[in-house]
Amino acid sequence: MSSFIITPTVDETQEFIEIANDFSNPLDLVREAISNAYDAKASEIRISFDVIQKYGESILKISLQDNGTGMNRDGLQSFFDLGNSLRRNDPQSIGEKGHGTKVYFNSKKIEVLTQQEGAEAFHATMSDPFRKLHDREVPNVDVQTIDTSSNGVGTEIIIHGYNNNRRHKFTHEILKDYIMWFTKHGAIDNQFDVESCGTVLYLKGLGKTKEEKIERGHYFSDDSHNINKLFETHITKAPDYYCKKVIKTGHLKNFPEIYYNAIFCIEGKYIKYDYNPMLRRPGYSPPSGAYTIQERYGLWLCKDFIPIQRKNDWITYKGSEYTKFHAFFNCQSLKLTANRGSVENTPSEILHDIMEEVKKIYDDIINSDDWTAMEWLEDEATAYQTTEREKKNFDWRIKKVNKSNIAEYKGETLVEPERESGVYSLFLMISHIHKDLFPFQIIDYDTHDGIDVIAKGDKTTPIASSKVYYIEFKRTLSSGFNHSFENLHSVICWETEIKHGDILVDVNGEERKMAILPPDESTNYTKYFLDNPRKAHKIEVYVLKQYLKEKLGIDFKPRTQNAIV
Repeated sequence: MSSFIITPTVDETQEFIEIANDFSNPLDLVREAISNAYDAKASEIRISFDVIQKYGESILKISLQDNGTGMNRDGLQSFFDLGNSLRRNDPQSIGEKGHGTKVYFNSKKIEVLTQQEGAEAFHATMSDPFRKLHDREVPNVDVQTIDTSSNGVGTEIIIHGYNNNRRHKFTHEILKDYIMWFTKHGAIDNQFDVESCGTVLYLKGLGKTKEEKIERGHYFSDDSHNINKLFETHITKAPDYYCKKVIKTGHLKNFPEIYYNAIFCIEGKYIKYDYNPMLRRPGYSPPSGAYTIQERYGLWLCKDFIPIQRKNDWITYKGSEYTKFHAFFNCQSLKLTANRGSVENTPSEILHDIMEEVKKIYDDIINSDDWTAMEWLEDEATAYQTTEREKKNFDWRIKKVNKSNIAEYKGETLVEPERESGVYSLFLMISHIHKDLFPFQIIDYDTHDGIDVIAKGDKTTPIASSKVYYIEFKRTLSSGFNHSFENLHSVICWETEIKHGDILVDVNGEERKMAILPPDESTNYTKYFLDNPRKAHKIEVYVLKQYLKEKLGIDFKPRTQNAIV
């Protein structure tokens, strides 16, 4: 019997490839550069994107520069290594896995120029990293020692041909939005009593020729103080201008050593539109890369005060209520995936406690005076809209009444119908006066779904013994017939657009031809039928405008100015 030992090994090139590919969003490069600059205590960061021409080819050139502490030999080694982080045990640092800078490997060339205070400077170059990795070769880094860096203390990273020169996501507007939402420079810690280094960032994305100074900290609007004045100013749009911040700090119920910081900002859509130019909205042409409120807002879980993953299902009891919130919950005990795109590496019991804390904050908010104030604005706006709508509708109906066609018949005033329901009302009035005018009796009327009316063929046989049919009512019979001819006895309409010989098709594809027969010796009115030679029953169409005139002499004329009814 023999034994042996297996020592697991790592396929280095494959791991480099996997980690580089794991950063699926090209903008992650910016996040990692800013995080490293903040970890290096930089007070100034400069980021620029350019397209240069080289041998007739357009090459994307990215420059990431900071005036932080710079790197020594060990720092430079860690920068290019996989999983070798010098900040792993530093609770104040963002970087901890040694994965982030590997996002740069998806490029044609990487240059690093770095210097620490009072130390020699280094110029490191890695050529064709992505190609070499796919050739199963770990790329080498050529490092030159120089007396001093032209940039002084700090680090500059220059990346050529990143992401195969695909550059549509590196417009200035997209970059600025990403920085203010998903990097340390746009972190939410400006809302809490957290020490800040006051870092300033200068950005020049594609489409811009000059740098823009980007102030630090995620943007939050000021609170609304006087809701009555808000309503007086904006009336029906008042809820969309409402803003209230709720800031909470505490610890998890079952893990009292784990602290959190949370900010829940209740915001109307016009508050969001005011500070966020990337939001799509009616009548506005947003920049490339724009998104909707539903796609961006709600609740974000954060680590290092940087948004990581949305959890809108934690604060949604009905519909899209989460869109009212611009909310963040930061917890340093969240465990992130290698690309910092998810919190799902966090132990489930900690995530559950975080969820319970979020729901408690949410419940407190929706039961608070601030939420009541917003609901009051919504109720007032709805009431005002209803009043205004009813006023406009009333004025419109008065004008319509004055223009209506009417007929006086046997002491009753009949009004020309404007809608299907009006046709049914007119039918009922005439049927009450002339009970035998139509060869069927209505036994059920329901406009909720399908054909409106069920009728039986005579008025003496009990319903249980009678053959029943559908009767369809239309204001105007047209080619858009949205029902089946099956079991349809008759159609009652005010007028018809279907002419003699026209084909009408039902929802099942059955065709029937319109036949119009003028009055003869046996009938005293014009008959309309929908005929299918293969079917025994012809569907009679009662065109009331003509039928009532020919049968009863009822002629509808415009209402006079002196009409009483």
